[in-house]
Amino acid sequence: MSGGVDSSVAAGLLLEQGFEVIGVTLNVWPELAASEALTRDDACCALGSVEDARRVADQLGIRHYVLNFREVFEERVIRNFVDEYRRGRTPNPCIRCNQYIKFEALWQRVAGLGADFIATGHYARVGYDAARKRYTLRKGSDPRKDQSYVLYPLSQATLAHTLFPLGDLSKEEARALATSWRLPVAAKAESQEICFVPNNDYVSFLRSRCADLPGSGPIYDREGRYLGNHQGIARYTVGQRRGLGLAGACRRFVIEIDPAANALVVGEECHLYVGGLVAEDVNWVSIEQPSGPIEVTAKVRYRATETPAVVFPLPDGRAEVRFSEPQRAITPGQAVVFYKGDLVVAGGTIARPIPLAAGS
Repeated sequence: MSGGVDSSVAAGLLLEQGFEVIGVTLNVWPELAASEALTRDDACCALGSVEDARRVADQLGIRHYVLNFREVFEERVIRNFVDEYRRGRTPNPCIRCNQYIKFEALWQRVAGLGADFIATGHYARVGYDAARKRYTLRKGSDPRKDQSYVLYPLSQATLAHTLFPLGDLSKEEARALATSWRLPVAAKAESQEICFVPNNDYVSFLRSRCADLPGSGPIYDREGRYLGNHQGIARYTVGQRRGLGLAGACRRFVIEIDPAANALVVGEECHLYVGGLVAEDVNWVSIEQPSGPIEVTAKVRYRATETPAVVFPLPDGRAEVRFSEPQRAITPGQAVVFYKGDLVVAGGTIARPIPLAAGS
């Protein structure tokens, strides 16, 4: 229970279905000034949200616990966040948190207390394919709220004890239930920012955690000509235009980040388009890894539109993806997720883009 509307309604729905429900809020925050932690209402698991979750639990008549996961969160999420930026990549910490904290580490803790399932307020659906003898992950029924993209790393063992009570609801329906039950968070705004980064100032956060965070370095064009200096590669992501400080009439975008040279490569917008990508740490969610290519639709960002693609499984948990149409600003460190209809087929971390073929 994060103290938000969705997890609160999930708990209420489970009670209506006859489950014995215990509310659990995770303490994952690094050291923060007490006033700062208490006043942030925009982040899940903030200290102020703990009190909201406790109030909801009291209203629902269920027990509520706060469990300390700060050490594993530091190791699995924050260190990865810092390391990825040091490597010139743009991470998605929410996916790491879902994989290693909210489902893996939490299950290890609550299974020992006799729990049968973990339930969250995610808008997604879990099922079972008897023919394949495999649990499946599907999109939430409301396409505006579907969160299956950030859940692709869940394993078969995890899906077997996971419930998503909101999977068939819209956000409006969830709020209406919260209002009808008179939950104190019925009108609470959704969390938007990275929960462990104060004021969404991730550069300052990175500096506080990384003494050797790369500083200023060169900016080159695609032909290797020096154009100026950047302010540190952690400030930039592929596709970014603002903050480059380059004069000239031509609009330039970051098309590559080279951490070895501490350099940015910039080009025109047309140079952002690529023909495919290589993904790593691929998890085949609802089907077993196929022996050959498979046609899917692929999503390369949480808010991106799915596009037809062909996935070629590779050794060592990798896959090559070829898009039917060129895609813009493929960003190493972000996730790519593959679908067949509403079924989550697989997903992985983008390792590198594949340039368009000559003449494309």
